[in-house]
Amino acid sequence: MARYTDAKCRLCRREGVKLNLKGIKCDGDKCPFNKKPQAPGQHGLSRKPLSQYGRQLREKQKAKRIYGILERQFSNYVKESLKTKGVSGNILIQKLESRLDNIVYRSGFAVSRAQARQNVRRNLYMINDKVATIPAMQVKIGDIIKPVSFEKIHLREGFVMPEWLSADLKEKCVKYVRFPSTDDLQEVINVQSIIEFYSR
Repeated sequence: MARYTDAKCRLCRREGVKLNLKGIKCDGDKCPFNKKPQAPGQHGLSRKPLSQYGRQLREKQKAKRIYGILERQFSNYVKESLKTKGVSGNILIQKLESRLDNIVYRSGFAVSRAQARQNVRRNLYMINDKVATIPAMQVKIGDIIKPVSFEKIHLREGFVMPEWLSADLKEKCVKYVRFPSTDDLQEVINVQSIIEFYSR
């Protein structure tokens, strides 16, 4: 299966913004983005003004890298959003945020989406008391997500749980209560630019 294996901090530097791809390291002083915020490569020191196409491309690349999705899968999400009734931008965000690996990350059951994806493949989380093994699985409204064992996972500290998730402290689980919208995004993503990029 294809996946990105190069240094993840280069992706943040390329987009010119922290994407929080490495969990706690991104918040510390040792984050490479703090030391070298310019774009990577020989010509990284100069950031030329982007054309409209360039801005749309960068927004698309940024969203792909935040959610850890490759081009084919991401474009499929966008195409499905364009075909579905409703606001395409909101539908796209719903599909991205409803992925199991993303909800595990948003719930604080992993320090990064990459770790959440890896742990899902290792059978460490359950949906409605059934072990789930597919990171891209679409979680439905009313589903309950819970770790199989808290001893095998790393909880994320200092995070803010989004309003579209509900935590049950007694049962130590999280419930998916409603679809998120673009207003609920914790990252700064221009969703309209992404839709326009694929609508050309």
